[in-house]
Amino acid sequence: MIIIYGLKNCDSCKKAIRWLNSRDVEAELIDIRDQAVPPILLNAAVESFGIDRLINRRSTTWRQLDEQQKTIQSIEDALALIDAYPTLMKRPLLIRDDQPIAIGFDGNSEPWLSLP
Repeated sequence: MIIIYGLKNCDSCKKAIRWLNSRDVEAELIDIRDQAVPPILLNAAVESFGIDRLINRRSTTWRQLDEQQKTIQSIEDALALIDAYPTLMKRPLLIRDDQPIAIGFDGNSEPWLSLP
């Protein structure tokens, strides 16, 4: 089973779920507004994808931050920002066997094509 951290109303998350379901991959969506991504998984996501891929700098939430908040100098800064503003995280974040396997939806590129 794949755990998807995202938003239930997010178009990218909905597309990812449809894509997975069409390939008979069982997936569960966890809405990050209701349940935060566990810190250990966020740390693993930073290690796997980097801060720049984890934070969605095109989001409305990002644009509403002040310049001081946008100054990310460390992993801790990025994780604290995501903790305070969960919708800053690029979505969806896919987890399998407690490991991040993909962030963002692109059904035409790796690692998407290697799923399940």
